[in-house]
Amino acid sequence: MMTFFEEVYALLKTIPSGKVTTYGDIAKALGRPRSSRVVGYALHVNPDPENIPCYKVVNREGYLAPAFAFGGEQMQRALLEGEGIKVTNGRVELSKYRHKF
Repeated sequence: MMTFFEEVYALLKTIPSGKVTTYGDIAKALGRPRSSRVVGYALHVNPDPENIPCYKVVNREGYLAPAFAFGGEQMQRALLEGEGIKVTNGRVELSKYRHKF
């Protein structure tokens, strides 16, 4: 049986290139809709950022993480833009780029 953090990491690996999700979307998909902050903490302590794409997670309004744990907001922006995701004023258009679980 996986821990909640392991479930978060496994789910993140299923997000296709060019798509993002929110902390709340992950929490809901894992059956714990009130655990978006726990999802955020799991991402902050990501043990393998090269293989667990925590940069694909934005807040419920599409904004990037101001304190992205692995290089700051500019690194998150660069990684998302590298997948063809347009970031405008620190925000991703969720209606266009949101992945549905």
